[in-house]
Amino acid sequence: MASTAATAGSTAGPVVPAADHMDPRKLIAFFAMVLGMFMSILDIQVVSASLSEIQAGLSAGSDEIPWVQTAYLIAEVIMIPLSGTLARIISTRYLFAASAAGFTIASGLCATATNIDQMIVYRALQGFIGGGMIPSVFAAAFTIFPPSKRNVVSPIIGLIATLAPTIGPTVGGYLSHAFSWHWLFLVNIGPGVIVTIVTWNFIDFDKPELSLMKKFDWWGLFSMGLFLGALEYVLEEGNTNDWFNDNYIVIAAIASAIGAIIFFYRAFTVDFPVVDLRAFANKNFAFGSMFSFVMGIGLYGLTYIYPVYLGRIRGYDSLMIGETMFVSGLAMFFTAPLAGFLSGKMDLRIMMIIGFCSFATGTWIMTGLTTDWDFWELFIPQILRGFGLMLCMVPINNIALGTMPPARMRGASGLFNLTRNLGGAVGLAIINTVLTTRQDAHYMHLRDHVHWGSPAAVDQMNNMTANFNANGLDGPQAALKQLVNMAEQQAIIMSFGDVFLMLTVLFLAMIFGVLMLSKPNAPPRGAGGGGH
Repeated sequence: MASTAATAGSTAGPVVPAADHMDPRKLIAFFAMVLGMFMSILDIQVVSASLSEIQAGLSAGSDEIPWVQTAYLIAEVIMIPLSGTLARIISTRYLFAASAAGFTIASGLCATATNIDQMIVYRALQGFIGGGMIPSVFAAAFTIFPPSKRNVVSPIIGLIATLAPTIGPTVGGYLSHAFSWHWLFLVNIGPGVIVTIVTWNFIDFDKPELSLMKKFDWWGLFSMGLFLGALEYVLEEGNTNDWFNDNYIVIAAIASAIGAIIFFYRAFTVDFPVVDLRAFANKNFAFGSMFSFVMGIGLYGLTYIYPVYLGRIRGYDSLMIGETMFVSGLAMFFTAPLAGFLSGKMDLRIMMIIGFCSFATGTWIMTGLTTDWDFWELFIPQILRGFGLMLCMVPINNIALGTMPPARMRGASGLFNLTRNLGGAVGLAIINTVLTTRQDAHYMHLRDHVHWGSPAAVDQMNNMTANFNANGLDGPQAALKQLVNMAEQQAIIMSFGDVFLMLTVLFLAMIFGVLMLSKPNAPPRGAGGGGH
């Protein structure tokens, strides 16, 4: 089922020589592209742990500040699938260099924002322009490198795609504490300039096809933007705004549905669609995209829920949250070379099963979460999470893109990366909804057991009242308030446990999906095992 060296070699033949020797210019260009992708993905989460500092600096309201992240996500999710078409028209060189330059400029503008409206506009620009860098790296990795190098290259892009959002809160927390929130964006300028210069001078993977501009599907572009942008808005804001009880959510959902109908109609009827959905006819790609969607749920879902627990329950600030979550990043970093080695030595399906089991074990341990869990209680689950993510991402990348013909690689790469981001958006929406509904359900259950007819509740109330009276406070009132707070906190913790249980079941279910894959063919001799 996974891509074989023979197949990958035949599809990539026109692009790279059969020999293992790599052009140093291509290597320099590729690693510059990897740095650009890292910055773009990092900026999704780099503000997540520092929103309170940005809110204070811009005098923004609590209902406005989430848009610093939402605007970036909506814009990026539109650009990612579009990038494949743009790369065909103007070439990878022009697209990537322009994206890097635009991302750098937009980062500088974000740092100069003086109010929330400016920040939202600049973040949308940053997300849209930066989104063009992500799929180009995946496409380049599977077209310019021979199959024998895949077990080296695939872990690199897999590591960046998973590590960047994981350490985003860590980097953001450190920068906002050590300097100011402005440095969340200023830190991009130096690397951005380097990436722009290097990619402009060293990328020569393909040539522009400017004649395609005459056939560009503008209606397809507009409908795709409406479909994905409105969908992202519904997923991001739905739980906060009580879903379809809010008029804006209803309007956005209708707009997304209309956009989807027009987009899919255009995608299958016009000569040159804005996104080539025929890539899903490739069975490998379809399965790989499904797994990528689920990995997006786990990657972005846990990157979100850990800081929520540490902030709301443990009272951690952004720097302490970042330091705690850095464990997963280190686990990914040290697992990457192991994943690359194993991808050339063992059945990719076994790798994925081990990875899914590792992730599920980590979330299963977290179902026992209490209000007292700290760094060391979270240590093992985070290692299992990082280890599992890397062990899954490398074979998923190879399965999805390893057998894709070069002519469709750029478009397929955009779709593949879109599935991961959409998985994250859907996962966050589900997680937030489960947290809210289950917290209410658990609180009502606890309240039914905390009443004057319960001896345990009465004893607790009397002891707390006596303690508060001894400190000169209004004992009964203070005790009642604290009892309510304790019930609310326990309800939150129990809802966290429900989310972790849900994720455990989801990742265990993916094992059955892996078992549906055909056994990968053995790579031919001389391929170095990298053709999986």
